[in-house]
Amino acid sequence: MTISDAILLGLLQALGEFLPISSSAHLVLLPFFRGEQYQGITFDVMLHLATLLAVLLYFAKDWFSIIKNGLTRPTTQEGKTLWLLALATVPAGVAGVLCKDWVETVFRSPLIIAVWLMLFAVILWWADRKAAAEDQAQINLRNMLLIGCAQALALMPGVSRSGITITAALFLGFSRSQSARISFLLSAPVIGGAAVLELTHLSWADINAPLVWGFVSAFLGALAVICGLMKYIKTHSFNVFVVYRILLGLAIIGWYWHLQ
Repeated sequence: MTISDAILLGLLQALGEFLPISSSAHLVLLPFFRGEQYQGITFDVMLHLATLLAVLLYFAKDWFSIIKNGLTRPTTQEGKTLWLLALATVPAGVAGVLCKDWVETVFRSPLIIAVWLMLFAVILWWADRKAAAEDQAQINLRNMLLIGCAQALALMPGVSRSGITITAALFLGFSRSQSARISFLLSAPVIGGAAVLELTHLSWADINAPLVWGFVSAFLGALAVICGLMKYIKTHSFNVFVVYRILLGLAIIGWYWHLQ
């Protein structure tokens, strides 16, 4: 892998992780379209680790408050948030352990990715039509468990972790801004858990210039994307991402049949 390839993959990760377009799908599809070998799950996880660092930094004040209240005032609404976020992470963790082999093989088929991209684009569009201007829901046990179960579906490339959690939050009555915030906060334990598991298999020999440049580009790109999206959805819907997902899905199917 060249440094320019690593930077490109890092930027794709930054865009796909927080925009509802599926980062894992793009990381699988780039080598597919270019006729190259998939870069490997370890490289992908390192890029996810970079976006984790970005979301922790961007929401540093939120995380400080959430952790502080969770440890010192666990019975208050603010204090419960930490434990509800942790609980909402459990479904994805369990699904990840049970379906690890399928995630790394069967679910990475370009045609399956195309189907998920388009199907969940339509579901996002439906949820976005029902989006409330102001929050009509609260961060409570029921809502966070439902969002957490939805997040587990994102193990399949093409679903989009941010897309499915935003979709679930919108259906539950959260505003676009709060739905995105919940999605971003939920990303931290999920990405962190996956990274920790993969890092146990990482050796110093795996660390090279492309990996470092990919990490840096993913981190800086993620900061820009989070900031931009939080501003964008204050006055815009998610329709542009719906259209993009459908067009990408059709392009994948067309390219696949062209190769046959």
